Amino acid sequence: MANKQILMLVGDYVEDYEAMVPLQILKTFGHEVATVCPGKSPGDTVATAIHDFDGDQTYSEKPGHRFAVTADFDTIDLDAFDALVIPGGRAPEYLRLNAKVLELVRHFFDTNKPVAAVCHGPQILAAAGVLKGRQCSCYPACSPEVTLTGGQYIEPAETMDSAHVDGNLVTAPAWPAHPAWMRAFVELLEKA
Repeated sequence: MANKQILMLVGDYVEDYEAMVPLQILKTFGHEVATVCPGKSPGDTVATAIHDFDGDQTYSEKPGHRFAVTADFDTIDLDAFDALVIPGGRAPEYLRLNAKVLELVRHFFDTNKPVAAVCHGPQILAAAGVLKGRQCSCYPACSPEVTLTGGQYIEPAETMDSAHVDGNLVTAPAWPAHPAWMRAFVELLEKA
C-alpha cells in the first residue's frame, strides 16, 4: 500500500487511547500522520483523558498523557491529505463549535476521502452536517445527535468492539473497537 498523508484532529481532553493507538497503528503501516488542534502550534501538546468502563452507568475519566501537536491548524493544506481521523473524548464537544473545524470536516466529505471517527468524534460530524442519510456508530450517549441530524445510528456490539463502514466513513463506539475500526480504515485507505 502506498503511504498516505493522514490528518488527525485533536483537542484538550481527547481520549488518550483513541488518539495515541490509531496514531501508532497508522504509523506502523508507514503512513504519515499530522496532528492538529485549533489554537495550538507544532510542538504544543494537548491534555488527554483515559475513559474506562468500570461497571458504572457511564465511563470513568482518568488523567492521560500529553499528546503532541505536529502541524499548524491555521495553515494546513487540506488537499495534501488523503484521509481524516477524529478521536473521541471530551474534545469533540468544544471542537464542533469552531467553524474552521466544520469546514475541515466538510472538505473530506466533499472530496470523498476516507474519514474515521470514534466515540464522541461523530459529534463533530453531526455539527458539520455530513451525516444526513449516512449510517454512523458512536458512543451511545451521542446517538441522539446522529439521528437528529438525519443520520442512522448503528448500535454497537455489547462489548463496544464493533465498527461500521458507510462509503468513505468508518465509525466505532469506543477504544475497545480499535482492531475493527482501524482494520476497516486501513482497508478504505488501500482503496483510496
